[in-house]
Amino acid sequence: MNQDQLKQMVGEAARDEVLKLPAGQILGVGTGSTANCFIDALARHKDHFAGTVSSSNATTERLLKHGFKVLDPNDVQSLPAYVDGADEIDPKGNMIKGGGGALTREKIIASMAQQFICICDSSKQVPVLGNFALPVEIIPLAKGAVARELEKLGGKVSLRLAKATRADLNQTPSEPFVTDNGGWILDVAGLQIANPAQMEAQINQIAGVITVGVFAKEKASVLLVSNATGVSRITY
Repeated sequence: MNQDQLKQMVGEAARDEVLKLPAGQILGVGTGSTANCFIDALARHKDHFAGTVSSSNATTERLLKHGFKVLDPNDVQSLPAYVDGADEIDPKGNMIKGGGGALTREKIIASMAQQFICICDSSKQVPVLGNFALPVEIIPLAKGAVARELEKLGGKVSLRLAKATRADLNQTPSEPFVTDNGGWILDVAGLQIANPAQMEAQINQIAGVITVGVFAKEKASVLLVSNATGVSRITY
């Protein structure tokens, strides 16, 4: 079973999970390829929900294309659930997120939800977070100052670049990747995050950081994880 099939399978499981919620509520929806599988699986049942709150411009586009109503988070007080993927998840439900660059909005929407339903395949389960480079969204002005502070944690810091449009030896260096918020992302490789809550709080205190991709305060409540034998449901 390939990666796409695993994502589709867990997306369908998440659809079944949220359809257990009472009708007429507002659902938080995440960003990325696994979240896209969930959106596609849920499309036929869009009328079960009064609307959605989206964590990125890309997700908003996909939801609108399927006919979902997308609401401004400022007009919503709370959500019964937020459904999103993860780049890594540990045995306690702490996560690294932000591989797609939507970490800040994902964290905001997750904070509004009564439960975080994480959806991923079993390759994302790790004993300790940090094999996946940790994303940190920053104010562009603070790149140098923040990078120096992050280096003190022992990781290798790099500025995330936008994808080049063509391979050309004469091409100028790629521009920085820019988030939906106008921020840049520093990726920190080589960390072993034994205490995710402490790491999250520490990095968030650095001047110029918008947010860090450690999700410990807003960790998963439920994990739906797929492998070749099916989908398992784990609660934290």
